[in-house]
Amino acid sequence: MGLENKKQENTGEVKGYIHSIESFGSVDGPGVRYIFFLKGCHMRCRYCHNPDTWDMNGGECMTAEEAFQKAYRYRTYWKDKGGITVSGGEALLQIDFVIELFKIAKSKGVNTVLDTSGNPFKKDPEYLKKFDELLSYTDLILLDIKHIDEQKHKDLTGWSNKNILELAQYLSEKEKDMWIRHVLVPGITDDEEDLRKLGAFVKTLSHVKRFEVLPYHTLGLFKWEQLGIDYSLSEVRPPSKEEFDKANQILETENYTEYLD
Repeated sequence: MGLENKKQENTGEVKGYIHSIESFGSVDGPGVRYIFFLKGCHMRCRYCHNPDTWDMNGGECMTAEEAFQKAYRYRTYWKDKGGITVSGGEALLQIDFVIELFKIAKSKGVNTVLDTSGNPFKKDPEYLKKFDELLSYTDLILLDIKHIDEQKHKDLTGWSNKNILELAQYLSEKEKDMWIRHVLVPGITDDEEDLRKLGAFVKTLSHVKRFEVLPYHTLGLFKWEQLGIDYSLSEVRPPSKEEFDKANQILETENYTEYLD
């Protein structure tokens, strides 16, 4: 059963299934963020540092109002730029909860950020109606593009990237502010040709306020071991400073027009 349709019994209020909370986040959106990491993700990214969020069940359960009040106690730390971020797992799997939470937040003037990999996105009219409602309460989207090449994306995550790229284009058409993120994994996501194609794609988008390259790390490896899941990247090392700087240079300075066919 998908989380997006679960309702609180009798009252009809939407419940969120929350894996964990970070009270003073500093990287998932502007300013100081109160971050909800929601349960559930369909993708199986080989470098995922939160495989314990994959399961659609479990976690702390609360209504959007309860979640907001929990976060709102920290509002004095947010000042002008901070606010609430919803991440995952994959937050869009609990879109009803996120809509309700952000609706409450905006009624109180709180900045809202959605951190997503875009996997549930689809151009179905019924889905888009709900997604557009979410956008109306969302100040910023953090969109993680795992890989620009579709087959390599499937090898890395188990899923196609077509709808994720469609999501990026849809956000651009809607003139929604976004940060694009890309994890640099040596030997997997650092191919120069792929980086140029990714850069070319991002250059076609409007309202991209930041393009971040994030270095691969193994801080979540212990979780794979605890869950008894084979970690296929155990021999992969984090990128060196030289590799990281080179990737940033390619994405920032290359002429991408030849890749826009």
